[in-house]
Amino acid sequence: MAGGRRSGFAAAALLLLVFTAGCGAAPQGVEVTGLPGLDGALPSKHYAGYVTVDEKHGRNLFYYAVESERDPAKDPVVLWLNGGPGCSSFDGFVYEHGPFNFESGGSVKSLPKLHLNPYSWSKVSTMIYLDSPAGVGLSYSNNVSDYETGDLKTAADSHTFLLKWFQLYPEFLSNPFYIAGESYAGVYVPTLSHEVVKGIQGGAKPTINFKGYMVGNGVCDTVFDGNALVPFAHGMGLISEEIYQQAFTTCDGNYWNASDGTCESALVKIDSLISELNIYDILEPCYHGRSIKEANPQNSKLPTSFKDLGTTNKPFPEVASGVPCMVSSIGPWLLCTDKIDFNHDAGSMISYHKNLTSQGYRAIIFSGDHDMCVPYTGSEAWTKSMGYGVVDSWRPWFTNDQVSGYTEGYEHGLTFATIKGAGHTVPEYKPQEALAFYSRWLNGSKL
Repeated sequence: MAGGRRSGFAAAALLLLVFTAGCGAAPQGVEVTGLPGLDGALPSKHYAGYVTVDEKHGRNLFYYAVESERDPAKDPVVLWLNGGPGCSSFDGFVYEHGPFNFESGGSVKSLPKLHLNPYSWSKVSTMIYLDSPAGVGLSYSNNVSDYETGDLKTAADSHTFLLKWFQLYPEFLSNPFYIAGESYAGVYVPTLSHEVVKGIQGGAKPTINFKGYMVGNGVCDTVFDGNALVPFAHGMGLISEEIYQQAFTTCDGNYWNASDGTCESALVKIDSLISELNIYDILEPCYHGRSIKEANPQNSKLPTSFKDLGTTNKPFPEVASGVPCMVSSIGPWLLCTDKIDFNHDAGSMISYHKNLTSQGYRAIIFSGDHDMCVPYTGSEAWTKSMGYGVVDSWRPWFTNDQVSGYTEGYEHGLTFATIKGAGHTVPEYKPQEALAFYSRWLNGSKL
């Protein structure tokens, strides 16, 4: 994600805290009736609050919900998850498909000006932005041991959150429900979907009207993800045919976890050739240069702007003064945190996708085609590896009579799609096209 797009994020997101109640216990939810920087009324009803997913430990997950601007009584409800692991879903709210576009206030202490986003996903659906797991964003626990977590615990907690959220907002129980996310949410989404389906089959109440899920530029499988970069770099013209053939031949097409010395040398050469590119969108300027990556090797998979944003603006004590117990539990707010100790304990997601789609749950796997972090080549390959028959052959899809990407449809309601010219966070780079495919897919229409 381009660093220039993200300056001023901290104030923009944290000002939302003004509307959560002060707490002895975490507030379950309050209606947000206005926001500083917005002239006029909100375009729909907004709610914010906490859901306690573990009473004994005091583990609380923060959410911000935006009702559909069209027909909230009937429109789908969509849970949005950002990845990391460790990144707040306010990323999606502020930079991707939330109801506002944020204009800089002009200084680090100025609140931003809010403008209505014509391509917000709340135009056609009710959105729930969830900070998960505890320790991420505004979610916290009173027991610090909870900050050692992982894929499976995160999925279980998020399922508990959903059951309690629908108890708080029963008016949405009959609406079609979907789970969506990007990046490491490529793990969060299918594992949580699995928990939801397991809960439905086990009689968990209330019964969630779950219909399917969406994954954008998502982590899926170590081998497929690890093998995606070299063919992507070749296809994008970042390495020559000679360099590609050398890698392909010496590595035998398997670039992940290479042990052969000649193969390793070929991969090191490729890495050196692409190291100065912005891995989140190769067309964008690079804001994570070599010196920064060398100084912070443990964070090299995240844009350095993510860590910087937490300290870009300094209004946190003033803005958050209404929630002192949360401040003491959370500490300084960060878009992406190092607080959690995360275990990748779910394995490959391919079996999850097969299990869910074979039971009739719809899925769309979408990829910005200029993302080098989780390249479309890997997502296309693992999607095809599931062995489903093609029901809608590879073709372009359009917005306003222009090619917006390419798509292929499979049996069992599985769709793969690319978004032309988009990076790692598709709606950030291509908001109009993102709303177009999102709306069509939710409606059950072809892209």
